[in-house]
Amino acid sequence: MKAIHIIGILILAIIIIGGAAVLMGSTDNANLVQPIKVGFIGPLTGDAAVYGLPAQNMVALAVDEINAQGGVDGRRLEIIYEDGKCSGANSATAMQKLVNVDNVEVVLGGFCSSESLGAEPVATQNKVFLFSLGSSSPALTGKSKFFARDYPSDATQGSVLAEVAYNDKAWRKVAFIQEQLDYPLGVYNAFSSRFKELGGVVVKEEFAPGITDFRSILTKLKAEDADALFIATQTPAAADRILKQLTEINWKPNILIADAISGDPATVQANAEILEGALAAEFGIDENNPKFRHMLDAYKNEYGSEPPYLSYAQIEYDGVYIIRDAIEAVGYDGEKVAEYVRNLDGWQGASGSITIGQNGDRIGGHLPKVVRDGAVVLYSG
Repeated sequence: MKAIHIIGILILAIIIIGGAAVLMGSTDNANLVQPIKVGFIGPLTGDAAVYGLPAQNMVALAVDEINAQGGVDGRRLEIIYEDGKCSGANSATAMQKLVNVDNVEVVLGGFCSSESLGAEPVATQNKVFLFSLGSSSPALTGKSKFFARDYPSDATQGSVLAEVAYNDKAWRKVAFIQEQLDYPLGVYNAFSSRFKELGGVVVKEEFAPGITDFRSILTKLKAEDADALFIATQTPAAADRILKQLTEINWKPNILIADAISGDPATVQANAEILEGALAAEFGIDENNPKFRHMLDAYKNEYGSEPPYLSYAQIEYDGVYIIRDAIEAVGYDGEKVAEYVRNLDGWQGASGSITIGQNGDRIGGHLPKVVRDGAVVLYSG
């Protein structure tokens, strides 16, 4: 009986030890296949959600493609989405959460310039790489070695429009209505600086976010007897209200619009009559680019429609693949990924050839456009 008892104890010990080994092996294997978590900050609620929700869809599409191809070095890519609400304060809070709770090394965002400006100090302090897919304020140029963007600075948008307005149109005075947010301010600063250098005059009126009645501001600007009116808003919704109220006060000026407005087909088409001939400057698309065509077809197959804001969509799609390549090249380390991206030279994507300078800006810029019959087309003089 004692022998049988001893044998039983030995068998039980073997089972326990074997079970522990299996559990340890399972834990080790689980660690090996833990997903790579990347943060995302964008406007998922409010008026600016017209940008953020399509961006979320495009990022998810690229991530699904990458994971279907085996992920990043055999690990699944996982995005943690945070609502920046197009606000610096909300984005800073979102970044704190991504850094301290989710322990990410890389964040895609923000989309709004205010989001990136709010999140960047937190990213830099914690050596987390912040890679913007849409922020264009010149105030972000050279901000930190932990920030870069694959969308060009508004410095080029503003200067392109200033040169067309002054040299081609012979306009000498431009009235400017600007929402008090970082992106519209960046457009104003770039345009105003170049237009004044050329010899022009700019008069400006600002309005706080949330304002819906612009008639008194527009009436004041109308009295300036300017050659044209430049409208710079964060979202198409605000611009749509301004354009409708221009009609209400019987003012049909020559118009310039920021790319946040020209990039929204619905707003352009709804205001086609008053916008006829309006000038804009956008980062272009190449419909003959095979990667762009693939992106477009994949999005249509997944979501049943073409992505809005194609100039942004191609940037968002490329951004995910750039981060994939960076992690595969240097590992999942914020500082190393930041250095990799800020040395990107001739990377080929849906948005064409991407080179990013040491100041974190994409090299390249905007092309002049004009509104014709409810569509935004290349400006040819």
